[in-house]
Amino acid sequence: MLNIVWPIFIILSFSYAIFSGNIEELNLGILNSSKDAITLTISLLGTMCLWNGIVKIAMNTNLIDKLTNFLKPIISFLFPDLKKEENIKKEISMNMCANILGLGNAATPLGLKAMKSMQKINDKKDRLSDSMMMFVVINTASIQIIPTTVIAIRNSLGSENPTSIVFPVWIATIAAAIFGIIATKIIIKITKKEK
Repeated sequence: MLNIVWPIFIILSFSYAIFSGNIEELNLGILNSSKDAITLTISLLGTMCLWNGIVKIAMNTNLIDKLTNFLKPIISFLFPDLKKEENIKKEISMNMCANILGLGNAATPLGLKAMKSMQKINDKKDRLSDSMMMFVVINTASIQIIPTTVIAIRNSLGSENPTSIVFPVWIATIAAAIFGIIATKIIIKITKKEK
């Protein structure tokens, strides 16, 4: 779908610029946006490298085991089907930690790895298991204590106070997670009754 939408926008923009005599503004806009994109990319790259390095160090220490033990009651409540699957719980806790730190780019490969592991033990390969459904909801809500990506973007765009977004992000992500978890638990319960 986006392969159709974006070319249409580009063609319309160029056509409008040509017919309205704004070719100079279009060229200037292209050059400025290219410069801004490179600046933003470098800024985000630095932030991502820092946090991905911290996550990699944490993976090589017993910090992950401590975090997994800390998150164990929450994970057991959210994923009751994974009682004996300690490796999957570890992958889920890594993903949750990356999301909490606002590292969407680091959380994505960890989430994909956890989903692949859950799919291996899934009885019905053509459907999501209850645990997989809950995992998608939790990742979509993505509770963030430190929204590093958003802060980095705001900082690169010259925000006077790039961290002012932190408290609203807490409210939004925690509320989304709570309502998402409740709705998913209700849906799981209803589908189990129907079976």
